[in-house]
Amino acid sequence: MSKIGLFYGPEGGNVENVAKVIASKIDSSLFTLHKVKDADAELLSSYSCIILGLSTLGKHNWSSDNSGNDWDNFLPKLKGLDLKGKKIAIFGLGDHIAYADFFVDSMGDLAQIIEQTGGNLIGKVSGDGYEFNESRAFDDGEFVGLPLDEDFESDLTDKRVSKWLEIILPEFEK
Repeated sequence: MSKIGLFYGPEGGNVENVAKVIASKIDSSLFTLHKVKDADAELLSSYSCIILGLSTLGKHNWSSDNSGNDWDNFLPKLKGLDLKGKKIAIFGLGDHIAYADFFVDSMGDLAQIIEQTGGNLIGKVSGDGYEFNESRAFDDGEFVGLPLDEDFESDLTDKRVSKWLEIILPEFEK
């Protein structure tokens, strides 16, 4: 298997915690963790197997003190890449209670960029067992990646991550 680049942001919160949960379930020789805020396009494009982790805008982001995040700064770099031949999986965090109409929308937005740059999106997850109203990350009964709610369903994270890794790791080996 090619080495996996696991890129996540923001740091210091639930996304980083989930990235570490994922990392704990993969042989350490098979991946490298990267904070999106410290990464550049060349680093990401050096991997053929990539996991990207992000969160959807939450109420703490609406304040003027928080005008941007790690992904806001990285997305323009990502849009300029040629990701043809790269296998990319996404995990996204959201709040299915307070933001049921926007659940993990950022994951859907990121998936669109990946598809526009030629990346091969893997790791879709069935919507069974999830409660939400709307999501740009949901189409035809599936999410474009792994949706997680660390605010209200953190007890399900470990099981959901394990099940998702059973899907994506064999894909990375092909």
